[in-house]
Amino acid sequence: MKKSSNFLLALTMLSCSVLYGQMSQSFPQMEVTNLSDEIFQIPQDTKGKYTLIGMSYSKKSEDDLVSWFNPVYQTFIYKPDKPGLFSNDYDVNVYFIAMFTGVNKAAAGPVKNKMRKNSDPELEPHLLFYKGQIKSFKQSLKLDRKDTPYFFVLDENGQIVYTTSGPYHQSKMDAVEELLEEW
Repeated sequence: MKKSSNFLLALTMLSCSVLYGQMSQSFPQMEVTNLSDEIFQIPQDTKGKYTLIGMSYSKKSEDDLVSWFNPVYQTFIYKPDKPGLFSNDYDVNVYFIAMFTGVNKAAAGPVKNKMRKNSDPELEPHLLFYKGQIKSFKQSLKLDRKDTPYFFVLDENGQIVYTTSGPYHQSKMDAVEELLEEW
């Protein structure tokens, strides 16, 4: 009897991990900078709040990452002057991280300068840049498709509670919102 209840408990835990994208694990420590060159430590500086992170590490994945900007902005960032029926009440951190690794590290400065000139001021605090090695992130976060952006929802302790990847799709956003509404 004890074996069957242990099996049911393990099966339940596995079902929850599939529902939320993966088993909970800590997001690896990452030092990033914003457009003002301020340094942030992720997940350390996100603790206490749920956090949505979008990451890409190739030029080809950039368009798919950008496809998330407007829907994420409208859903989680934009706060109208007069709240109405469709106002969001999410209190989450949102960051899009461009990763510059290997020979692409040299492009980080020029890309940042271009972003400073061309980005929407309301989106700027949510744009971060990583410059360094990719290997440990590829392993721990399973970033196995270079041309794909990855998205992670972290809980208030920096644990990954949901992952998805690829271009924006409403069903992916619905899954993120459903998860955040539960907490």
